[in-house]
Amino acid sequence: MLQKDMTPFSPDFLKSRLSLDPPPPEPPPGLQPAGVLAPVFFVDTTPHLLFTKRTLTVRDHRGQISFPGGVRSSKDPHLLATALRETEEEIGLTPGNVEVLGSLKPLATVTGYWISAFVGLIPYPYEFHLNSREVKRLLLLPLEGFCKPRRWSTGDYTYNNTTTIPVCYWKHRRTVIWGATARLLLDLLQRLGENVFPGDREVPCVD
Repeated sequence: MLQKDMTPFSPDFLKSRLSLDPPPPEPPPGLQPAGVLAPVFFVDTTPHLLFTKRTLTVRDHRGQISFPGGVRSSKDPHLLATALRETEEEIGLTPGNVEVLGSLKPLATVTGYWISAFVGLIPYPYEFHLNSREVKRLLLLPLEGFCKPRRWSTGDYTYNNTTTIPVCYWKHRRTVIWGATARLLLDLLQRLGENVFPGDREVPCVD
């Protein structure tokens, strides 16, 4: 139940549902650690999420919609630093302009990454500067749109012509978000008290 001074998805509500404790665990052997940022901003009182549309020139997940972020550098003290550094490199968002609200559950991908995601409140409007080698464009989508069960589905995906895995999809018009980013979204929604797959506590999404 919401406290009287909290409205659904307000900054205070988001802060009450998210936390950086405990810190993300270290990645299992064989997986490459990566950090991503799930940027939240408000247009008037309406919360939005920021995503990037990846170019076709990046090594993995080409053309997909994802949160900004990337692989951990040896100079990064932790994966939050990775997420903030990579976000600045990709879209020009200065780390000092990010209020980190909390972290999501780390996940492994079939492509060999161990992704730790952090939710951050950012100012808007903002003068973003896109890295044209990695980012084709930005997508700014209302958070409420991810709470509609009819936009979610599951299906099978065959990776590398060898491995078939169950994945989750979010679709609205011509926009499709799937794989690891969809799993992170589902984790965020669950923390905010939203269940878009009624009757299923654990939706079978592998990547």
